[in-house]
Amino acid sequence: MSVLSDAKKAVGLVRKAATMRVTYRSVARDLKARGPLERDRFRIAVYFADSEVNMYQMRQWYAPLRELAKDQPVVVIARHPGGARALLDDGELPVTFQPEVRGIEKFLDRQDIRIVLYVNQNARNFQMFRYGRCWHVFINHGESDKMYMTTNQFKAYDYALVAGQAARDRLARTLWAYDLDARTIEIGRPQADHYSGATPYAADDRRVVLYAPTWEGDRPAAHYGSVATHGEALVGALLGDDRFRVIYRPHPRSGVVDGVFGEANKRIIAAIAKANADDPAAQHVYDDGPELGWQLAAADVAVTDISAMVYDRLAAGKPLLITRPADERAEVDEGGYLGACEWLEAGDAAAIAEHVDRVQHDPETYRRLEAWSRHYFGDTSPGAPTRRFGEAIDRLMGEWDAWNEREAEASGAA
Repeated sequence: MSVLSDAKKAVGLVRKAATMRVTYRSVARDLKARGPLERDRFRIAVYFADSEVNMYQMRQWYAPLRELAKDQPVVVIARHPGGARALLDDGELPVTFQPEVRGIEKFLDRQDIRIVLYVNQNARNFQMFRYGRCWHVFINHGESDKMYMTTNQFKAYDYALVAGQAARDRLARTLWAYDLDARTIEIGRPQADHYSGATPYAADDRRVVLYAPTWEGDRPAAHYGSVATHGEALVGALLGDDRFRVIYRPHPRSGVVDGVFGEANKRIIAAIAKANADDPAAQHVYDDGPELGWQLAAADVAVTDISAMVYDRLAAGKPLLITRPADERAEVDEGGYLGACEWLEAGDAAAIAEHVDRVQHDPETYRRLEAWSRHYFGDTSPGAPTRRFGEAIDRLMGEWDAWNEREAEASGAA
């Protein structure tokens, strides 16, 4: 049995390598056709070393980065062929593909990069940290109370742009000898200024419920995914009730570690397709598109797992339920919003309609949402987070200038 398993793995690796070679060539060909990027045009870079599977981490930053690029051009440094291919296909920002470190060095010789932004904790980020004459800034790919948000890796960056006071409190509780005042800047959630987009259905009197589960996780402490524990009962109950419309947006990594989650995900997608075939007016949505925003704005109630989606929804200030992890080994930090949220236990998933009614019509729920939204994101009035993001970048540019001037003065004195 192990021989057969090893053979399948070997075939999979060969296919993966072949796909990467084809993708590599297509990226190189397209970039050559576009010609070199203008010399000395960019001072801000976003470093992205991941493949296409983690493009959701980049895509959620497109709108704020496009806004920033109106005054200060932004380029993405892509390291993986799959990630570079997806970035080029999206066409949202200029891209340079640098799979090798020597390519990064040549690129930096042609550009005056002063700030490098990082959306995740990829181990290859350290290959970029070797360059000292720029600020390395962690902007993350979401706000949440997951253990990922308190990793000691924060210390590797010169600065971290965090959402608000909740993030500062979380880091203060966890990290030793970390100067929060000096190394963190609060910006809120700039993405919330861009929660928009056309809905793929015609509005009617159905209540819209967004179910946006995370993936199964790669270790027990991160077993937050609910697709296999809550998902089928939850979605099935909503599909069977003509008062509701479902938007199902699973995590793109659902099932990559545990096949049980992958199969449950497929069954939910099939159930949605069948419900729409039986009743075309239902207009239920299976959403695997790159755009995130309209779902959060359109849903009357959202159901999410412990993930950044909780806080994306919290920034919108609208009712949500959070699935309680079925695995007791999952780490749940109830020192913040998770200590006051509306939980949905696996055993209650089939009764989802009752819980939707409760959170949608309870005034106390709305008061709590407003208070916690301020705690996590500060000023959430339209445009405020985008303005704070721009101000943070301006501040870092000013600090870069100050250090550069001091260095020049020191060299002159010597």
